[in-house]
Amino acid sequence: MDFNVKKLASDAGVFFTRAVQFTEEKLGQAEKTELDPHLENLISRADSTKNWTEKILRQTEVLLQPNPIDHTGARIEEFIYDKLDKKLPSRMTTAELLGQYMLDAAKEFGADSPYGSTLITVGEYQKRLGGAEREFLQTSAAAFLSPLRNFLEGDWRTISKEKRLLENRRLDLDICKARLKKAKQAEAKAAAAPDFQETRPRNYVLSASASASGWESWDVAPDSAASPQMKLLSEEVDKAEHELRVAQTEFDRQAEVTRLLLEGISSTHLNHLRCLQDFAEAQTTYFSQCHHHMQELQRELHRCANAVGAPHSSAASSNPAFPSDHSSPGASFSACDPKPGPLSMEPPATGTRKAKVLYDYDAHDASELSLLADELITVYTVPGMDPDWLVGERGNEKGKVPVTYLELLS
Repeated sequence: MDFNVKKLASDAGVFFTRAVQFTEEKLGQAEKTELDPHLENLISRADSTKNWTEKILRQTEVLLQPNPIDHTGARIEEFIYDKLDKKLPSRMTTAELLGQYMLDAAKEFGADSPYGSTLITVGEYQKRLGGAEREFLQTSAAAFLSPLRNFLEGDWRTISKEKRLLENRRLDLDICKARLKKAKQAEAKAAAAPDFQETRPRNYVLSASASASGWESWDVAPDSAASPQMKLLSEEVDKAEHELRVAQTEFDRQAEVTRLLLEGISSTHLNHLRCLQDFAEAQTTYFSQCHHHMQELQRELHRCANAVGAPHSSAASSNPAFPSDHSSPGASFSACDPKPGPLSMEPPATGTRKAKVLYDYDAHDASELSLLADELITVYTVPGMDPDWLVGERGNEKGKVPVTYLELLS
């Protein structure tokens, strides 16, 4: 194995000095270079973005895949297929699986029996619900989960790397500052202390001009060489100042790189905003489809119940104002129950009745009347009308209304 021992030792020394500097800063024994306030705000904003993106991503995955075991298995399967660069196979949703079980049960019980025919009806609509759910899951994964995951696994890793590098550059800068401070203190201390050369006997030289004039004068011969200790300390100060300038330059350059990356968080927010809107739209479409399918299922079940209960309700159905299969408040409907139950009530002499709306209902076309829960309307029937529907009036508004949304009053 080829490796550089000197480089390894140097890296270990740098790591140790950074660790010492970091520890002393935490203990309050060393000064720390503060970052620019604007950069500090950008870092704080980026950290918050990362933390909340992780939470939203995890909880959205739980929402789309509530079972933790299935969720873990799905993620592992997704990871494997992604590494193999293959398309992830489509899995049946829980509603689709339930619908398939119902269809299989209907084959065994007999499709002509009331229970079997109802199983087929409900099973088909369960599969439709499952198909809508699968489409919703695929849309949410592509439009919402993938962008959030790409940010955490891509952009944020780059930002984290540059942040760590900035922190290392700051520690190196503070180490150089501390080293320069110590060198200057040592130089000042050495300059203030008496030099051993000052205690030696001075070299006195007789001046030639004074000797010629008859006067004897002694001049002190200056030392040609400076103190070796002061020279070493001065060189140490110069070296520390040079290292400080280099460290300051590297720190400023890294701070600028980190700042540019962090300012891109605003673009990330805009991207996530669009993804959030797409997710909400996908949810709206999904729940709208589910509501539509369930309304159709309800109508199918009532139609099936009418067909089964028709022979048992001939007496009550002689009154054309209100069919016998939908008239009692709170009555339950079942496609497999041959007895429709006490649904018929005698209408008033005018042929119209008051009804209380149980649930909100949105009209599908101009022939229908939209309803609001708990409101009172006037209802009646007309010859040849589908027994699942009545004519409803509210003021000047008139239109068809579904019987199952009403509670008929006396």
